[in-house]
Amino acid sequence: MTDLLDKTETVERRISAGGRGAPWLAESRALLTLAAPLVLTQLAQMAIGTTDLILLGRYSQSALAAVAIGNTVYWFAWLLGGGPASAVSPMIAHILGERAGNRGGVRASLRMGLWAVGIVSLVVMPIMWSAKPILLMLHQQPDLADGAGKFVTIVSIGLPFSLSTMVLSGFATALGHPRAGLWVSLATIVFNGLAGWTLIYGHFGAPRLGIVGSGLATAGSAVFGFLAMLAIIHRNPDLRVYRMFRRFGRPVHVKLAEVFRLGLPIGVTTLFEAMLFNAMTLLMGTYGAAALAAHQIAMNAASITFMVPLGIGMASTVRVGLAAGAGDIVAARRAGLVALGMGGLFMATSGVVMALLGAQLAGLYLGNGARDDAAVIALAAVFLRYAAAFQLFDGLQVVGARVLRGLKDARVPMILAGASYWIVGAPVCVFLAVGLNLRGEGIWIGFVICLAVAAFLMCARFLRLTRAGGARTRK
Repeated sequence: MTDLLDKTETVERRISAGGRGAPWLAESRALLTLAAPLVLTQLAQMAIGTTDLILLGRYSQSALAAVAIGNTVYWFAWLLGGGPASAVSPMIAHILGERAGNRGGVRASLRMGLWAVGIVSLVVMPIMWSAKPILLMLHQQPDLADGAGKFVTIVSIGLPFSLSTMVLSGFATALGHPRAGLWVSLATIVFNGLAGWTLIYGHFGAPRLGIVGSGLATAGSAVFGFLAMLAIIHRNPDLRVYRMFRRFGRPVHVKLAEVFRLGLPIGVTTLFEAMLFNAMTLLMGTYGAAALAAHQIAMNAASITFMVPLGIGMASTVRVGLAAGAGDIVAARRAGLVALGMGGLFMATSGVVMALLGAQLAGLYLGNGARDDAAVIALAAVFLRYAAAFQLFDGLQVVGARVLRGLKDARVPMILAGASYWIVGAPVCVFLAVGLNLRGEGIWIGFVICLAVAAFLMCARFLRLTRAGGARTRK
């Protein structure tokens, strides 16, 4: 029996006499216990990216710009690979829900998850090696495309390690040890910062490598994170007992097929959303540097708050998966509703803060007091009001997608995401921004609309699948 199941059952027994609200209270406590370290892990991941931006920004603006456009290629590849990696957690949750302590089933899912990210890496790494010609075809400046190509080619070395760390983190989380990923992320912040500072600027006798140094530091951090995760698993008796490398070279075709069947739609779902926001950033850039700077400020603020419902959603995948695997659809529905309530409540609160303190929040990013800064802050405050309007919807859609993932429902959410972001979102953003000449504000109004549609569709799907007698999970 895993720690997660033991602790949950203990809590439920202790408050079972508390009346009809007791199961909801037990679920809330279990979800919070699992979600808290996952939220902190997501924030730590943001800190790693922020460190890279600060180090490169102080090196040169051209280096920062080159890496920024290079990352559009990198994240395309990473998001595709991240789908199969994300499939491992709900698969293991279902296995443990059906029969606690099923070491063979858990080990097979973990092994095939690692196989899957290795296969995906072999497919997408050539795309990363072609970053320069891809960016030139997209009419990017030749010098920036050249720098981006060098960066992405080097970073590609770390891709399979990064995705494998994601698989291992999902394995640990499903077994009730979400702090494993948190410790690795915190250690990686330090490693990445020191490696980047050393290789970008040439400290401690190292050559001054600039963009190449940043790429080496990023790839090295991915390898470091993978090795650190392996070390934590080896030292933890609850995780070590699964003997993850036993018969590692033996394929389990059913599990491998399930990883791809569940994981590829997950990756495409995430890609639909990410690519919409990337595309609208390019459109925003046509309205000038001030509009783009204000847009980036508002997006960064919204991204920080987004990490909380994202962590809650990741925890809900496990909680819903455990219940669904046990065949308890009432508990699965309760777990999903608790997660949706928590995510929605936090985002509604953050929306109020953004609406009331938009200018003050924007001012934290720009502190030189220049005249141009004042214009950017004023525009960012406007964008943050729209961000405030979609906070609730953003929280509900990200948790909604992940509670569906706990039911092993991935194909339909992929279709819903594609419809929300590209049939509704992209045309509305362009129509409002260009057709009605609302410019940047039109883009942000479009964000509100498409996220509202996504939230409604994801939540409605979950409620329909978990209604009495109507639930289906993908085995």
